[in-house]
Amino acid sequence: MKNTISHRVADFLKNFPPFNFLHPKDLEKLSEQISILYKDKDAVVFTENEKTHDSFYVVHKGAIALKKNQKNDTLDMCDEGDIFGLRPLLAQENYIMEARAHEESILYAIPIAVFKPYALENRNIGNFLIESYASNTRNPYSDIHKDKLYGDDIHDPLQSNSHSLDLQPIKYSKKIVTCSPSTTARDIAKLMTKKKVGAVLIVDEMLPIGIITDKDLRNKIVTGDFPILTTAETIMTKPVITYPKKMTVTEAQMAMMKSNISYLCLTKDGTKNTKAVGILSKHDVMVALGNNPAVLIKALKRAKKVKDIKPIRARIMQLLQGYLDQNIPMTLISKIITELNEACTTRVIEMSLDKMSSPPPVKFAWLALGSQGRSEQMLHTDQDNAIVYENVTDVFREETKIYFQKFASLVNKGLFEIGYDYCPAEMMASNPKWCLSLNEWKEQVHYWITNPGKNEVLLSFIFFDYNLTYGDSEIVNQLSDSIFESIKANPIFYVHLVSGALQSPSPTGFFRQFLVEQDGANKDNFDIKRRALMPLTDAARVLILSHSVKSISNTAERFEKLAELEPNNRELYLSCSYSFKALLKFRTKQGLLHNDSGQFIALESLSKMEKIKLKRTFKTIKELQELISVRFNIANVV
Repeated sequence: MKNTISHRVADFLKNFPPFNFLHPKDLEKLSEQISILYKDKDAVVFTENEKTHDSFYVVHKGAIALKKNQKNDTLDMCDEGDIFGLRPLLAQENYIMEARAHEESILYAIPIAVFKPYALENRNIGNFLIESYASNTRNPYSDIHKDKLYGDDIHDPLQSNSHSLDLQPIKYSKKIVTCSPSTTARDIAKLMTKKKVGAVLIVDEMLPIGIITDKDLRNKIVTGDFPILTTAETIMTKPVITYPKKMTVTEAQMAMMKSNISYLCLTKDGTKNTKAVGILSKHDVMVALGNNPAVLIKALKRAKKVKDIKPIRARIMQLLQGYLDQNIPMTLISKIITELNEACTTRVIEMSLDKMSSPPPVKFAWLALGSQGRSEQMLHTDQDNAIVYENVTDVFREETKIYFQKFASLVNKGLFEIGYDYCPAEMMASNPKWCLSLNEWKEQVHYWITNPGKNEVLLSFIFFDYNLTYGDSEIVNQLSDSIFESIKANPIFYVHLVSGALQSPSPTGFFRQFLVEQDGANKDNFDIKRRALMPLTDAARVLILSHSVKSISNTAERFEKLAELEPNNRELYLSCSYSFKALLKFRTKQGLLHNDSGQFIALESLSKMEKIKLKRTFKTIKELQELISVRFNIANVV
């Protein structure tokens, strides 16, 4: 008789990676060993620094927040089908973050011992787990990684015939630290400290016979099990596990998983019978997994012509697709893709400056507007940008304006050539209306704020999401200060901003049915931009402006900041942040799938599970719109 519960588990898991890589019979067999857990809201699954469990987890229903440190920062939110708690599968260390139920949740606990053989035998499963783990080993909000991409130096896949991560050669250290079998533990510890390494290779007649790691010293010497003068041959791990130097990233990680070790010894022929040529650590593997963006940055810096950037942008889209396929958190994806997109724009700007007959006559700033200004532009969309430059006297006003308009035209043309369409509304720096001096911009924005008609509010929405891409930050700071002063002096402007924010149509109607377009080219399709993303974006903008916060333009980050500023609304704002990231990820996937902007979605193409996940993100929109309507007293405004 068929086990109905395990059959339902298998039926759910087959829709999500890496379980979709399993043969149906293997998945059914695995499902029989899976435990089902129910967690109330705020219930802890595991705590930071807790000893790892015998299972990792998949969210069946609900959501699990991954948090870190005493500030209780939410690093990511795991939704239906998402995996978390992979650490015991890939590293013999305690959990580095807390997992807590964000709402009532049902989890599937996957036994490590049962699942590990599948990961070792199936390359697709191994790749997915390794890269999912790699994406969660770093805190994207930490100061260490702020404004940086991970890593500095790896093999360049642009020189390779394959772009697949699992086929990239691993970069290893050729500076091997060795000692003899008679060396004492004390001397080995001194040697490791001096050379700043975590492992020493024990050699006899130049051949590797064992290895001692810092973990060995902790477990065997510091514990008192052996005296400090014990020789290496007594406490070393032997025989040393060796591999050939030509290893791929995945092969190296799988080798470490298979033997539960953190270091590999690389020899000439891959056996212990030849001289060691390198040593590879788990850290080396993790750096390689996180370094792909740095390769593209280097390629951009080497580009000599605008046309050289276009294939690099195509590579960025491949990277984006890979990240989505690997279920890497959207917070990390958006940060990396935004930096890469900004690097493309910066290189076009640099090339355009080189084409000008003279350097800029005054300081200036190139501003990204709209979705790019909010660091939310994942796909190829149209351009929204502007230039603000230093004030000049009347004598030089005309020639300065001519210079920057010519320069802006070169940049806009270059951006078009690498894949950014021209803005249909001409909201680009090459338009004289979007290429102004600091005082001219101050006057323009002041006019929008004091004369808030429909068009002025729309322009304000676009312009208030600007971000400095290139140039002088002080000019931008002065403009930001002027904007907030004007808004503070005209508080009625908030009412108009909120009214505009409430114009976005609802995503669902009666019985939570999707509301679709009634006519036009996209008839019967769902507009995820106008009905789901814009209500969140517009509300976040007006709320963050009301707190005079000028340093944050990203929608999800705005909600996270609002959660700090308004503790009483913390839960709602964090839910909005999570919903926005989930919707952006959904739109990006659709855009890559159909090679378009992802704005309009054919509902019949979605699975039942995709529709459920999409609807779950809508529940915060109504509550958020009610909040801003009441706060700014919209009901009493005629």
